[in-house]
Amino acid sequence: MSFELLCRSLAAHGQDHLVKYWPELSKNERENLVSELQKLDVVEMNEIFRRAMDSTKVILERNDADLKPIPQTHYEAVPDLSESKIREYETIGFEEISAGRVGVLLLAGGQATRLGFGHPKGMYDVGLPSHKTLFQIQAERILRVQQMAAEYTGKEGSIVWYIMTSEHTMRPTADYFKSHSYFGLNEENIVFFEQGTLPCFDFDGKIILDSKSHISSAPDGNGGLYRSLKTQGVLNDITRRGVRHLHAHSVDNILIKVADPVFIGYCKSKNADCAAKVVQKSTPSEPVGVVCRVNGHYKVVEYSELTDEAAERRNPDGRLTFSAGNICNHYFSSDFLVKICDYESKLKLHVAKKKIPYVDADGVRQKPSEPNGIKMEKFIFDVFEFAEKFICLEVARDVEFSALKNADSVKKDCPSTAREDLLRLHRKYIREAGGVIADDVDVEISPLLSYGGENLTELVGNEVFTISPFHLKSMNEAATNGVNGNGNAH
Repeated sequence: MSFELLCRSLAAHGQDHLVKYWPELSKNERENLVSELQKLDVVEMNEIFRRAMDSTKVILERNDADLKPIPQTHYEAVPDLSESKIREYETIGFEEISAGRVGVLLLAGGQATRLGFGHPKGMYDVGLPSHKTLFQIQAERILRVQQMAAEYTGKEGSIVWYIMTSEHTMRPTADYFKSHSYFGLNEENIVFFEQGTLPCFDFDGKIILDSKSHISSAPDGNGGLYRSLKTQGVLNDITRRGVRHLHAHSVDNILIKVADPVFIGYCKSKNADCAAKVVQKSTPSEPVGVVCRVNGHYKVVEYSELTDEAAERRNPDGRLTFSAGNICNHYFSSDFLVKICDYESKLKLHVAKKKIPYVDADGVRQKPSEPNGIKMEKFIFDVFEFAEKFICLEVARDVEFSALKNADSVKKDCPSTAREDLLRLHRKYIREAGGVIADDVDVEISPLLSYGGENLTELVGNEVFTISPFHLKSMNEAATNGVNGNGNAH
């Protein structure tokens, strides 16, 4: 499209202010702006703004009677399952892994701004004895669960790791993996792709200029996953490889059981197309969304949308009625993803009023002191309502969920709590395997040695742990690092 046609198209749809400063731009600046504008579907962007604003005008006159908890037929809790049922689900999961039918969708676009880190959040080191980052911990869990599946089935299969970055984290993430030799994983089974962005608008629907030659934009939310899967060829890759089960989660959960065979097996056994892992809400006022049914559709209702009565309602056994806390830990069948990506445009748009830097009428970049525009995003869980077979699996919070979101000064969901939650879990594993360890002794168990507490009895049974900090490694890992042959190092 020529520049003249581009200008006419912008003018026809009320966005011609985007080229207001064209005469003042250098050759490189003009090329940059034209490149951005040519990628911009102005008709679609105007429609997105309209949909977003319409959604904010809808007053949610939701009666408590409209909300129902997940029915027991669609809900199981790992802590309540028998050992035989867990083994049954795990066996199914191992078989799917060994057959190469399992993939992981990692949401890793965050820049760790609240942590003051300035790099992809997956590269963060919370201060474990090993100083492993989130990326390394999760990579090694994939390696271990592949090994477990091979040992169980006698057949080696690979898990494909699909890692969604953002525009700003794509290159540093890919470089980080390459510089660490992909943490022992096969490079061919790691697929990086970018989360999309959406323009920022002022309240009148005008796209904001961040500079004279650059449009203001923001990531389109973790729900942008679905569009990115389709536009960047990831769906085709999933189909080509024969992947049937996708475990999706955010990078910031240090306790995540990546490609959890129990979760995969549970979902396959129930023929689910979509599922969520949840944890019990700790208190009625805990600021976490809950998975429930709204007028017959499965949704996540934000804590701020629950009335006090609904939040505090309890069952006869004393359990909160709406207790299924959402932790961004989901399952999708590949068939469901294909279906969802075909009508991704129907997903709800969530609007946030923000203070967005802009170029004023005199061409000067300003930083507003009050919200002056909106950023729009989609949430990954907004597809729940489109599932034909949706189920939930409740897991123990102390075993599977500890988020890393804030700096230590906040004292919640921060590096200190993430580190302590992992070390506390590892003390639990050691005790269950017959070891003796005090609460003030820090022992980290390498994911290459144990995925979820298995493979420890022979190593730690009747052992007394007194040295802190201590890093318990696999034999191969210990040999590689030049430590003694019993697999231990500190």
